Amino acid sequence: MFESSSPKVSRGLLWTTLVLGAAIAIFVVFSGMGARQSDAARLNDRAQAQAVMTVSVIAPSPATGSASLELPGRIEAFSKASIYARISGYLKSWKADIGTPVKAGQLLAEIDTPDLDQQILQAKAELASTQANAALSENTAKRWQSLLATNFVSSQAVEEKLGDYKVKQAIVAASQANVNRIEAMKNFSRIVAPFAGVVTARNTDVGALINVGGSAGSELFVVSDIKRLRLYVNLPQAYVAQIHKGTVAKFTVPGKSGKTFTATVMSLSQAINTGSGSMLIQLAADNPNTELLPGEFANVSFQLAGVSAALSVPPSALIFTKAGLRVATVSAENKVVLKAVVIGRDYGNKVELSSGLEATDRVIESPPDGVTDGDLVKVALAEPKK
Repeated sequence: MFESSSPKVSRGLLWTTLVLGAAIAIFVVFSGMGARQSDAARLNDRAQAQAVMTVSVIAPSPATGSASLELPGRIEAFSKASIYARISGYLKSWKADIGTPVKAGQLLAEIDTPDLDQQILQAKAELASTQANAALSENTAKRWQSLLATNFVSSQAVEEKLGDYKVKQAIVAASQANVNRIEAMKNFSRIVAPFAGVVTARNTDVGALINVGGSAGSELFVVSDIKRLRLYVNLPQAYVAQIHKGTVAKFTVPGKSGKTFTATVMSLSQAINTGSGSMLIQLAADNPNTELLPGEFANVSFQLAGVSAALSVPPSALIFTKAGLRVATVSAENKVVLKAVVIGRDYGNKVELSSGLEATDRVIESPPDGVTDGDLVKVALAEPKK
C-alpha cells in the first residue's frame, strides 16, 4: 500500500508547484508592465513640462521727451564755378594758382589766339570792302535820283539803284556784326574770376594747347566761394515731417575736435529717393574764418521732439521675419502673441517704436528661436533687486 500512494502524492505536489510558479510569473509580468507604464507616464509629463519654454518678460518703457538725430553730411562751397575755355589757342600765362583768393573779374589767365587774330583781320577787311561798295551804291543812287527830274532815266531804274544801296547797307551791317562777334570771342582770351572766392583747382600751364571745352575734366580753373558753405544731408523718410525750412542744426567735423558749428535748413528736395528712402536737404553755414573746407564730411545733429505715445524696447526683443518686424508678447494665458511694430528711432541700446505696442504689454526680452503665435510659455520670476 505504501508503494502505491507515493506516486499520487508526488504528482499532486508537482501540479501545485507548477500552478504556483505560473501565478508568480504572471504577477511578475503584470507588475513589470505596470511599472513601465508608470515610468512612461512620468517621462511624458516631464517632457511636456520641459517643452514649455521659460522666458523673461519686460514692460516697454515710455519714450523720452526729445532726442537728437545724428546724420552724416557733406560740405560743399556755396558757389562753385568750373571755368572752361570758350576759344582755342595756347595758354600765354596764368595769374592765380590753387589756394589764391581772387576778386570778381580778376584775371586768372590769358590765351594766345593767332587763328582768331587772323579771323579778326579778315573780317575787318571784308567790312571795309562792303563799306566801300555801299558808299559807291549810295552815290550812284543819288545821281540817278537827280536825273529823274530831267526825265533822262525812268523811275524804275532809280528804284533799282535805291534798292541796290539798301542791299549794300545790309551787307555792311552783317559784316560789322561779324567783326563784333569775333572781337567778342577775342575777349574770352582773358579768363577772369566770375565771383570772389578761392581758386581750388588749376588744370593748365603755360604753353598748353587750349581747346573749347565743356566736359568734366577739361576745366582750366575752379573757383569756389568758401566764405559760406552748403551742407547736404540725406534725411530718412520717417523724420521728413519734423524738419522744415529754417530748422537749425549743429554739426561737427572730424579733425576739428571741440568745435561745434551751426547750420540752417535752406531747402528740401521735396522728393524721396526710392533707392535710399531718404530726402536730400540743403543747409547753409557761415564760414568767415574759412575753417571748414569744401568736400569735408560732417556729423549733423537735429533736435527732434519725441512722440508721447511711443514706447521703447531693447534691440534683443525685435524679431525680423519675412512678414516684417515683430515683437513677441505674452498674453494673460501665458501664450505668445506676435505684434507688428514700426521703428521710430534707434538709440543703439534702445529702440523707439512709434506703433504696435501698448504700455501694458509683457514683452519677451530675448525671444527663443522659432517662437510662433500661440506657443505656451512659462514666465520666469524676476530676480529680487539687491
